[in-house]
Amino acid sequence: MKQYFSFLFLFALSLTFAQPNTDIFLFDINSSGSSISVENGENISNNEGYDNQPSFMNDRYILFSSTRDGQTDIAKYDTRYGSKTWLNFTEGGEYTPLKIPNKNQVSAVRLDPNGKQRLYAYDRSDTKSTELIADLVVAYYTWFNEDIIVSAVIEGEQLNLFVSDLKNQTNRKYATQVGRSFHKIPNSNLVSFISKENDTWQIKSLNPLTGETKLVANTIEGVEDICWMDSKTLLSGKDSMLYKLRLKRDNNWKQVQDLSTNGISKITRLSVNTVSTKLLIAGELSTSATSETTTSETSETNENSSNESNDSSSVEAIVQRNLEAYNAKNIDAFMSDYADDIKLYAYPNQLQTEGKDAMRKSYQSWFERAQGLNAAIKKRIVIGNKVIDEEEVTANGQTFHAVAIYEVNNGKITKVTFIQ
Repeated sequence: MKQYFSFLFLFALSLTFAQPNTDIFLFDINSSGSSISVENGENISNNEGYDNQPSFMNDRYILFSSTRDGQTDIAKYDTRYGSKTWLNFTEGGEYTPLKIPNKNQVSAVRLDPNGKQRLYAYDRSDTKSTELIADLVVAYYTWFNEDIIVSAVIEGEQLNLFVSDLKNQTNRKYATQVGRSFHKIPNSNLVSFISKENDTWQIKSLNPLTGETKLVANTIEGVEDICWMDSKTLLSGKDSMLYKLRLKRDNNWKQVQDLSTNGISKITRLSVNTVSTKLLIAGELSTSATSETTTSETSETNENSSNESNDSSSVEAIVQRNLEAYNAKNIDAFMSDYADDIKLYAYPNQLQTEGKDAMRKSYQSWFERAQGLNAAIKKRIVIGNKVIDEEEVTANGQTFHAVAIYEVNNGKITKVTFIQ
């Protein structure tokens, strides 16, 4: 038992501290025949500390684990507006966030302060969490479908592969000594995993319905993180170099591109979108990139108050971020976008509430009462520092329409006027 908790502690320690300064980068993929290149690399986390385990939620949104105030939570990045919101507020740390297939939920491994580690589902409409597998200490995983999870489970001092059927409430072990990289193989009924049973690590496929496993290829020496571009092409990385392997064509991993020019010193996690046009990379930053990021953040902080209110794209991003926090019923994220002296009006000039305390109390009560809350934008107009949204709001089985006029100054929403 002592050894078990020792290994669990080391696992948690590795999650938090093994990569002390990682960030998430988004690239465009260019592929022509067997040639692959990536370009337009952008640091989308740009955050001091641990940002890792990225995945595509859909064509627009990206999920990853991100540190704020010393805690790791689930971040959602909007590629359209370049904005980041938070999907949860728990005392534990969340890792490996993934969209659950065919559900309005996100899953993540949560490590609580008391040492309990389990896989949870988080409802995006109210941020409530539900334990998915009660009896297994899941470390890494992927979804085969909405009912079946393939995961690496901590047993003793190693990771073993389990297939969990949530519908039938069964857990079956199919492999021992596995790595942390799990991926659904495109256009197949297979999941790939990393086998560490031999000195040479191997990529293997698993049919979760039958338990059949097959050898796919060897990994790059000492590397356990891969992703699939398509059913025949894999990507991986070692240090700052991106590699690819085309099955039945390439005899070995081939270099694609050195990403040190993007400030990446060591590639860790990789993820490709469903149409293989975008690549996410979690990577350790080089010393020069860290210095540049710090300087950039300081500069941005100094400039935000003077520029943000005059930049219509920034104004729209703030309002969009606030809308997403509203739909998530995330009261802390929602209120963080408002000025201390925020005023809410009913059109044309009837004051409803003034100040953040009064507004928080009102919206906290609404979030608690509103089931199935969702505000959809039907039309948006941005004029200077004002955003005018025509909204269709659904709550408690009813739908109503409203117009909200937001005014943004110095990066905060200072006034909202509602027309119903």
